[in-house]
Amino acid sequence: MPDDERRTVLVADDDQRLRNLLSWALEQGNFSVVAAADGLSALETARQVNPDLYLLDVGMPGMSGIEVCRQLRADGVISPILILTGFGSEEDKVAGLEAGADDYQTKPFATRELLARVNALLRRSNVYAGANGPDVFVTGDLRIDFDQHLTYKAGRPVDLTPTEFGILACLARAPGEVQPSRAILQKVWGPAYRDEVHLLRVNVARLRRKIEDIASQPRYVLTHSRAGYSLAAQ
Repeated sequence: MPDDERRTVLVADDDQRLRNLLSWALEQGNFSVVAAADGLSALETARQVNPDLYLLDVGMPGMSGIEVCRQLRADGVISPILILTGFGSEEDKVAGLEAGADDYQTKPFATRELLARVNALLRRSNVYAGANGPDVFVTGDLRIDFDQHLTYKAGRPVDLTPTEFGILACLARAPGEVQPSRAILQKVWGPAYRDEVHLLRVNVARLRRKIEDIASQPRYVLTHSRAGYSLAAQ
């Protein structure tokens, strides 16, 4: 891939050694890297560069990676966000996902594993382009354009992250049918994620806040207890 077509990743971590390691690994994976040593610098850099993916350490002083993630989503950023958490820090994982992160990587980790997650996140938005079936699906006042990766609610565009769009597209390819949680995880995240049910649960909650009139009383993305989810065909 030519240099001018390389994807750009923003790495934000206050640990210089880890920041350098991450930058080196990503560059070896043919990514362009911009780095920041704290949360405020990460936000400033993000607004200047508009990266294709964000890699944020949770434990940065001053402004944590979770706060940066929340602010990026509030600014309308839809690019994938991956947070780095400490080993066994379930609270950080859940908080990061609820703030808008698409995935997390627990430290310590192998750089090969991290690169696999980064590549999976960047591929996600292309999963349903060109899939068998119609180019557009409409139910109620919800319109999903698979090829353009666009979603409209009552004629207005809805800013979905690649993960949120992936879930919606997965359900929309089989409207009215219950999709098991593990099947959705495998299709949207990949085979290694088939047991990460909390990832799906948090992202479905975020998706509902964007496309439902009342998120707690969904019309479209329906939960089927102990079975999975379906998209209502209206």
